[in-house]
Amino acid sequence: MVLGPVSRGSLVGALTAAALHVGFVEMRKEAGAGVDSERWVRRTGGPDYRDRQQVFGFPRRLVRAGDRVLMVDDWVETGATARVARGLVEDCGARWIGVACVVDGLSESRLRHELPVRGLLDVRQL
Repeated sequence: MVLGPVSRGSLVGALTAAALHVGFVEMRKEAGAGVDSERWVRRTGGPDYRDRQQVFGFPRRLVRAGDRVLMVDDWVETGATARVARGLVEDCGARWIGVACVVDGLSESRLRHELPVRGLLDVRQL
């Protein structure tokens, strides 16, 4: 299964899921209680590239125990979104595979291994 954070992650994530012939889950920002009547899993993320903390989530029924989940996004800079996504996936009892992104902008190399992150381009190549 592919997990794509709103907004550009939803686009590249959905395309990746289609190419892999697997399911897709959109992880929404500001996933508050009023989103809909379904049960949601939610987590507050650490500071992002704009130093904001946001609530992320998705409908609980979309990720099941035993699923293998890959997060796909356009750009990874601080790893904050990936860390919260990993927590959400683990809250569902699913297995975190890692992060695939277009641009790897991580300044902390330990996160590249911890999450793990694989990018098509390193930010230094731009």
